Amino acid sequence: MVEKDKQVRKRGETLSWSMYDWANSAFATTIMAAVLPIYYSRVAGTELGANTATVYWGYTLSIALLITAVLAPVMGAIADYSGLKKKLLLTFAGLGIFATALLYFVTTGDWFIASLFFIFGNLGFSMSDVFYNSLLPSVSTPENIDRVSTMGYALGYLGGGILLGINILMIELIPDKILATRLCFVSVSIWWALFTIPLILNVREPEIKPDDSQPRANPVRVAFRRIYVTFGELRKYRELFLFLIAFWIYNDGIGTIIKMATIYGAEIGIDETALIGALLMTQFVGIPFTFAFGRLAGYLGTKNSILLGLTVYTGIAIGAYFMESAIHFWILAFLVGTVQGGTQALSRSLFGSMLPRDKTCEFFGFYGMSSKFAGIVGPLAFALVSQIMGSSRLAIVMLVVFFIGGAVLLVRVDEKKGIEHASSTA
Repeated sequence: MVEKDKQVRKRGETLSWSMYDWANSAFATTIMAAVLPIYYSRVAGTELGANTATVYWGYTLSIALLITAVLAPVMGAIADYSGLKKKLLLTFAGLGIFATALLYFVTTGDWFIASLFFIFGNLGFSMSDVFYNSLLPSVSTPENIDRVSTMGYALGYLGGGILLGINILMIELIPDKILATRLCFVSVSIWWALFTIPLILNVREPEIKPDDSQPRANPVRVAFRRIYVTFGELRKYRELFLFLIAFWIYNDGIGTIIKMATIYGAEIGIDETALIGALLMTQFVGIPFTFAFGRLAGYLGTKNSILLGLTVYTGIAIGAYFMESAIHFWILAFLVGTVQGGTQALSRSLFGSMLPRDKTCEFFGFYGMSSKFAGIVGPLAFALVSQIMGSSRLAIVMLVVFFIGGAVLLVRVDEKKGIEHASSTA
């Protein structure tokens, strides 16, 4: 009976953890990918011109990613040392929720404060995600980590997709389109806050091993010391370190496609309803395909399944260069939906499976840093190429370099050796 109660509690904890993906994915869909980029191009940045708005949006993303990249490993080390993973997750989630609500006050020509509020919102979103990811090993087991990780991504697709659908109805039904869009931003903050409650109530703060060598040290000082040490420790985990570099490269391409797709579509003149509708379709296509990738990993292996996703992404980047109409955007959005969640979920679980258990948050901080810090390059390169050429077509096809380069390094990762090494040092 006691064992059964433990299993029920564990399932509840796992579901509550996964629901945070449902909660914060509203920011990823409405704010980061679908509604705000178009609003930035056509309302906040209307005086800039379409291509200039695209360029400024690229620079905004790069700044936002730079800030989170610098903070991620520091905060991860602090969390590991202090045992504050859950508390820090909620602190940064609160920052993101508040900054997202402030987007309501952005109107015509307010591109600068739109960028500012987005940067703070993204800080809250990205940093809370570092601590959320670090809780994965404690709410799962080595046997079901792939399933739990993909469940989180699938629920994220569903939650983000449902709210995006509601936002589309708001924009279509409310006569004042600018007001409707501003209300969409508020709805994201409410959604994010509401569905974080299960994690608050049911997910426990993982136990930590006390650092007897520094019992009363300042956590920030200890964090910097541990970051320095972690760089050395990462070199001991060759496969983990090699995977991080590969992930750094290919995830930069994935992130750039996600963040720049709608503003690129707006620049070439595709209708707003078609752009947001296609992104909504991506969310719901992503649900079954994310689960499918979790199953596919059982047949092909986690690494090979990721490589399949990168092959599809390469085709998407090439196809986007030739995009002319809304139907082209819909086709490419469908293809993104087939690989986006599965590729990222399996990347997260592959990384988690090769981690030493006593350093999950600190190493996930580096995982967050690699995806954020490396992620600066994609949007920045996109913006620079777009600014130089006066168009974003060459910028979008340039992303194949990230997918091919990341795949070449990923092929060299021996994940079985990495898992064995992590287990032997636990």
